[in-house]
Amino acid sequence: MCMKVIDNGQKFDFGKTAEDYAKFRDIYPEHFYKQLYDAGIGHRDERILDLGTGTGVIPRNMYHYGAHWVGIDISEEQIKNASLLAEKARQNISFSAIPLEKLDFPANSFDAVCACQCIWYFDGKILADLLNHILCSGGRFVAAIMNWLPFEDPVAKASEELVLKFNPDWTGGGYTRKSVPVPQEVSEVLTPAEKISFDLPVSFTRSSWHGRMKACRGTGASLPPEKFSDWSVEHLRMLEDNFPETFTVLHHAAIAVFEKR
Repeated sequence: MCMKVIDNGQKFDFGKTAEDYAKFRDIYPEHFYKQLYDAGIGHRDERILDLGTGTGVIPRNMYHYGAHWVGIDISEEQIKNASLLAEKARQNISFSAIPLEKLDFPANSFDAVCACQCIWYFDGKILADLLNHILCSGGRFVAAIMNWLPFEDPVAKASEELVLKFNPDWTGGGYTRKSVPVPQEVSEVLTPAEKISFDLPVSFTRSSWHGRMKACRGTGASLPPEKFSDWSVEHLRMLEDNFPETFTVLHHAAIAVFEKR
């Protein structure tokens, strides 16, 4: 996926849903972080850059491993929430609101770079050049995704259908198990090292799943206020009428690991 085909070109801004994102998208189970750690992300005293950090979910949840984290995101609202959450947890993480193409770190600045749930937003050539420049010798780039499986999970299926009812241009649905869509340009400058893939159920209440869906690109990040409000009312009613108070939603995770030559 690339920017020109995301949501058929519809504009979206995760800054519009930054508060819901901070509250409801911190959903990765510990097993997911352990897999990232085993893939080479978060080791003690390593310097790590988290691209598309959002509200800092990855750095904040892996901080206890002992790495030195830097998180960047294009959204000032997301970075504001990331900084507040890290400060509240007394975590020393550097967050900045800056687009990828304006980063100017010195050569060999990082032992690892992470991109979780955001790889499709980056220009392949810009990303590849950046990684080749800022990674130290033997450094790792780890790209990861974790998406629900709508063709196997009834909650995910029903929620997707409702998003599409209100936002037919949303292209974030219909996920099936697949590898991380890393741009070909990255493979031209870094060496593919490992691919990891696994399923995992994620626990929700009706309220927390509704919050997760509010922070979706197809709803809170793009719908105008009145349409978003109508979607929210209908989504809550759908959950209350069809699903128990607590449930799990089946997700699939994929991780791709690259090393600097």
